[in-house]
Amino acid sequence: QVQLAESGGGLVQAGGSLRLSCAASGRTFTRGTMGWFRQAPGKEREFVAALSWRGAIYGDSVTGRFTISRDNAKTTVYLQMNSLKAEDTAVYYCAVRDPGDLTRRTVNYNYWGQGTQVTVSS
Repeated sequence: QVQLAESGGGLVQAGGSLRLSCAASGRTFTRGTMGWFRQAPGKEREFVAALSWRGAIYGDSVTGRFTISRDNAKTTVYLQMNSLKAEDTAVYYCAVRDPGDLTRRTVNYNYWGQGTQVTVSS
């Protein structure tokens, strides 16, 4: 069984930065994909970023502002969020697709964390 635990959310002013972390336990994902999604109140869950052995992909609304990375042990994935905007306010979820390569589709991810709240004040 896989457990994902997000941390690093909080309240930040527009233009500021936050770094989210997601620690995976249970096993490592050498050939899998780790990703981030977000969900704002009343909206569908939205793809943010994903990282696999082939590289990274980003959602259109965060490209150039957010960066996804992973530690060498491949058990923790990070999301560095810069130039935050009010519209980035959401619950951010970590997800793993294993096995499987990069995808933006929510349904392709097998495991999900509980989420961490990010609030950006304007």
